[in-house]
Amino acid sequence: MEKGRLRLLRASMEAEGTEIERILDKIEDRRHGEGEANLESLAYQLHNLYCAFEDLLKIVADFFENHIEESAHYHRALLWRMKLPIEGVRPAFLSKESYKLLDSLRAFRHVFRHAYSYELDPKKLALVVEDAIKLRGLYQGEIDHFVEQLQ
Repeated sequence: MEKGRLRLLRASMEAEGTEIERILDKIEDRRHGEGEANLESLAYQLHNLYCAFEDLLKIVADFFENHIEESAHYHRALLWRMKLPIEGVRPAFLSKESYKLLDSLRAFRHVFRHAYSYELDPKKLALVVEDAIKLRGLYQGEIDHFVEQLQ
C-alpha cells in the first residue's frame, strides 16, 4: 500500500480516536453520577460514542472503496462487515469481542434515538456503560494491529 495513503488513513483514524477518547472521558465522569439529568447525559454520551465509532468504521470502509448502501440495516451491515477480512482488499478491522461490544452500543443507540417514550433504566444503562469501558481497552490495539497488517 502506498505510504502516503496509509498516512492519510492513520491520521483520519487518529483524529476520530481523539473524539472517541473525549466522549469516553465524559462517560467516565458521568457513570457514577445520580439523578435523571445525569442518566440522560450519560445516555446521550453513549449515543455519541457509537456515532463516533461508526464514523471510524466509515473512514475504513470509504478508504477501501468498501461502500455499504444506505438501507434500514445500514448500521448493522457496516458493523458486521468491519469484522470480516476481505481478501485482496483489507484485513478485518474489528475482533469478535469489539464487534459484540459495538453491537450492544448500536442497539442502545437505536432505542435511544427511536423510542421517544422510553424511560432510561439505570441498570440497563450500567451494562451499556460497561461495554463502552471495555471498548476503551480494546479499540486502539485493534487499530494498531489493523495498520500493521496493511504495511
